[in-house]
Amino acid sequence: MTGMVRTVRGDVPAAEIGRIAFHEHLLFDLVLPGGRHEVDDPPITPANRWQIDYRSNENRNNARQRDPAVAAAELTAFRADGGSLLVDQSTFGLDRNPNGLRTASATADVHVVAAAGTYVAAYLDPELLALDTAALTDRFVHEVERGLDRTTVRAGLIGEIGTSWPIEPVERRALEAAAAASRRTGAAISVHPGRDVAAPFEIVRILAGAGADLSRAVICHMDRTYPRGEHVRELLETGVCVEWDFFGVETSHYWFGDVELPTDLQRLRLIGDLMREGWADRILISHDVCTCTRMTHWGGHGYGHLLRNGPELMLRAGLSTDQIDQLLRRNPLRLLTLATPLHQE
Repeated sequence: MTGMVRTVRGDVPAAEIGRIAFHEHLLFDLVLPGGRHEVDDPPITPANRWQIDYRSNENRNNARQRDPAVAAAELTAFRADGGSLLVDQSTFGLDRNPNGLRTASATADVHVVAAAGTYVAAYLDPELLALDTAALTDRFVHEVERGLDRTTVRAGLIGEIGTSWPIEPVERRALEAAAAASRRTGAAISVHPGRDVAAPFEIVRILAGAGADLSRAVICHMDRTYPRGEHVRELLETGVCVEWDFFGVETSHYWFGDVELPTDLQRLRLIGDLMREGWADRILISHDVCTCTRMTHWGGHGYGHLLRNGPELMLRAGLSTDQIDQLLRRNPLRLLTLATPLHQE
């Protein structure tokens, strides 16, 4: 594959990149900004780790990981599982740390891609909430071409752009800005949909209306939005890519709602059906690790679960070795390879 991928340590030829974790978080804080200074939740220990993991959003210590040394150790484990590149989709609002990502990447000698863009409105400060579409566009372009948060670390992906349901005005503007910034930079788009079955289709309408190349836009979280695959084919028919990114989460309790999540094997059987139906080039998979208890440091599956355990499950689900390579390398690599900008705006 020709072209370049923009990592936190510079542009890398796509042909040099192996297997990829496309949607993860290494350095982040998912606690709502108003509660970030409250530290009375118990620390994670071997005695309480399982329960904290089961009810993942109830302990604030589980929702933040700010230590570049821990990130580097997780990347080292990822490399041992055969990983070549990991995408940290922590956008503005999640306390992203571009320099920390660069340090962790260099320490582990693993490629890392950082993300431009903004998370959901509840995580944004008044300054961001007030920006219009043009200002958000300029901001996102700067993050890809110049650097994130007053650093020289450049983003290689726009998103995950955060949206709620109903979509907040600033989130709509962020989607429009993502479309414009994608045209100007060649970076692909990733979007976190609100928790409603209609949310992905509203996102597609906004992106399409703003001129986005839908074949380079990913709608995340199929696992919790359409847990049995309902509406996925209809969504694929719009031209976007779809992503199952809860791999490693196999539980009867989903901490953000009354949703019966699929198991990894159920995800893969559905994905296998879709690939055989002709949608193979528009499917993404990942873990979306965004809690400490899912990291190896705290006894979790880590960022290499799909590389370590996935191929055996994929074969059981009826996927071919070529389809496995497509999911673990070629599809994410196509999106991460910067496209030729369409025009300057």
